[in-house]
Amino acid sequence: MGLFGSFTKEKKENLDKGLAKTKESVFKKLSRAVAGRSKVDDDVLDELEEVLITSDVGVDTTLKIIERIEERVAKDKFLSTSELNTILKEEIATLLAENEVENEGDFELPESNDPYVIMVVGVNGVGKTTTIGKLAHKFKAAGKSVVLGAADTFRAAAIDQLQVWADRVDVPLVRQNMGSDPASVAYDTLSSAKTKNADVVIIDTAGRLHNKVNLMNELTKVKKVMQKVVPNTPNEIILVLDGSTGQNAFEQAKEFTKATEVNALVITKLDGTAKGGVVIGVSDQFQIPVKYIGIGEGIEDLQVFNRNEFVDSLFN
Repeated sequence: MGLFGSFTKEKKENLDKGLAKTKESVFKKLSRAVAGRSKVDDDVLDELEEVLITSDVGVDTTLKIIERIEERVAKDKFLSTSELNTILKEEIATLLAENEVENEGDFELPESNDPYVIMVVGVNGVGKTTTIGKLAHKFKAAGKSVVLGAADTFRAAAIDQLQVWADRVDVPLVRQNMGSDPASVAYDTLSSAKTKNADVVIIDTAGRLHNKVNLMNELTKVKKVMQKVVPNTPNEIILVLDGSTGQNAFEQAKEFTKATEVNALVITKLDGTAKGGVVIGVSDQFQIPVKYIGIGEGIEDLQVFNRNEFVDSLFN
């Protein structure tokens, strides 16, 4: 069992509810694709390709899935359209299993005298601050002491929003005035965390992509300054993506993975969209683990991503 516990019946029900819009959309499209047809043939596969692409699975990942189903059709000679949903579920689950990388899903904090440091990146509006607050809540509920750092100093609202979450979760927040050096905030946060013997530090960063060179330089500076306090940090650089933006999430992932060494993803706002297929595509294309998904507004609605349960909820 990991830090955040096993996948319970309640978590499964919340996942089903959170993916309801995507599930309904996919099944409607699948029903139209196979209407009046008894077997999986080239026409059905063409329709299926369109279903997956319009569900924001992404072109490259869609082509992988179609190719796998084509191989099954060629091997089995006859596959009925009634089997298509099961086949699709199996092939997507297999694809995600083959793309398994370290750090996906639940985990244990490493044994260390230093805090576990998480730096959170992402454009404004994707749910970055909310994710940090919910993540702090998860760690605290697991018995860990947490310190937050408000290093997005370019927006007063970002600092104030993080303060609201820090107060709600009842964890300390290290902050400075708007316009302060983000690296200075990160340094103070880690120094404070070490003094407090904190288990986890979560650092917010500015969500700007309009100048990629400045973004890269800023994130690099923040990391270097933190390493003066705690060597080899951060342990994680989490990129937060808004699932409701579909293909735009792919573009943001491309830019941020160029700017810094992202090693974990959070996909938010899946409950309000029919574009949940983006989780499959992003996980496959970037080979970066989806660690958490946001499936609602409640404080408990940030779930550890479990690929098998995700596919099961989507296609059952």
